[in-house]
Amino acid sequence: MKTLFLQAPSFDGFDGGAGSRYQAKREIKSFWYPTWLAQPAALVEGSKLIDGPPSRTSPAAVAAQAKDFDLAVLHTSTPSFASDVKMIEALKAVNPNLKAGLVGAKVAVDPNGSMEGSPLIDFVARNEFDFTIKEVADGRDLAKIDGLTYRNSEGVVVHNPERATLENMDALPFVSPVYHRDLVIEDYFIGYLKHPYLSIYTGRGCKSRCTFCLWPQTVGGHRYRTRSVGHVIDEIRWAKQTMPQIREFFFDDDTFTDDAPRAEAIARELGKLGVTWSCNAKANVPRETLKVMRDNGLRLLLVGYESGNQQILFNIKKGMRIEVAEKFTKDCHELGIQIHGTFILGLPGETKETIQETIRFATRINPHTIQVSLAAPYPGTFLYNQAVENGWLDADHAELVDEKGVQIAPLHYPHLSHGEIFHSVEDFYRRFYFRAPKIASIVGEMVRSPEMMKRRLREGVEFFRFLKERKAA
Repeated sequence: MKTLFLQAPSFDGFDGGAGSRYQAKREIKSFWYPTWLAQPAALVEGSKLIDGPPSRTSPAAVAAQAKDFDLAVLHTSTPSFASDVKMIEALKAVNPNLKAGLVGAKVAVDPNGSMEGSPLIDFVARNEFDFTIKEVADGRDLAKIDGLTYRNSEGVVVHNPERATLENMDALPFVSPVYHRDLVIEDYFIGYLKHPYLSIYTGRGCKSRCTFCLWPQTVGGHRYRTRSVGHVIDEIRWAKQTMPQIREFFFDDDTFTDDAPRAEAIARELGKLGVTWSCNAKANVPRETLKVMRDNGLRLLLVGYESGNQQILFNIKKGMRIEVAEKFTKDCHELGIQIHGTFILGLPGETKETIQETIRFATRINPHTIQVSLAAPYPGTFLYNQAVENGWLDADHAELVDEKGVQIAPLHYPHLSHGEIFHSVEDFYRRFYFRAPKIASIVGEMVRSPEMMKRRLREGVEFFRFLKERKAA
């Protein structure tokens, strides 16, 4: 089948590409690559990938192409599900013979409920869906495709057996050629990465048990299954030669540093290629490994600190001690490795006092940049079940974003309201960034680089607009 892979337009500026922990509109506009769609697109010959939000492709413009395809596969999420269903309806209004299905964590955890979203949804592919979708596109009998939930000729929803977990990650083709073929890489922008950047996965799964984290609990699993070092390096080499404008490569594995010997081996090969790169990391990487990675092109680590309160870290099963995170951060500062630190407010155990403790912790360890998110109980996570059982999540907050696609504070506690958690984000940002040393650091960065001057001014305008909108909320 001629297949369209689609990240459908939804909220203006909405990042639903699955590279981020949460699908939402950001305080500073940013877009991750739709890697989870690019991967099956690489398996299906003659396919096309459209990423609506960063390319500013309108629903009407997408629907106009419906007659060119036999099959449409849309990535969906809890916040975007309603608009994704509308997109399927618009596609089928133009091409009634089009087969349409959904993939993503939303449908993995609730395939039956997702199918009930519209009679026009022909199927959903559960869990790790790459080869499930390939078999659909190849025209195989739907009844014989593992990992598929589909509507049969009588309109009855059928759940096929689960698909076996993919063990040989080298069986997956490179995603970079799909990026090059169908996307404009300059459309993808992350404030803390050099522009243009390119992100890929070198493995799937995460051994950590963080109660809030969506992907390991729904699609990727808790075993870290990896591509071979040579397979990864071959893709980086291909991308470097084909897209020479790339200034930084990002490895989007949940925790690239979980396998330190492998991370060091990849780093040494990247050093030979002379590329600049960054990755996700847990705040426990040994100094020796950090030094090997730094010496071979590592520029930045994206680190999920989440909280500065040890009890909250225990509550969310983070598997991290504050003193270990502090030593790791000190090592990074001394080695010249930048950190983009991420924090979450409103996790179980949060109080007014722990919020202040986390803000003090962030200013003390002083990562280069930060992102502050609101605890988001996505269906399929331990946090979601916990929130429902304890009455922390109200039905009118289950969408997780507001009408503009911006994160809300969905959780509340007897001692801490939605509003108190929501407004603490602004306080966090102000107290972290509006410090004389941090301001001096940012200004110095801008003075040294005209490109950075341009970026930071644009981000500043977006950031202050974000604060203004939050204040009015």
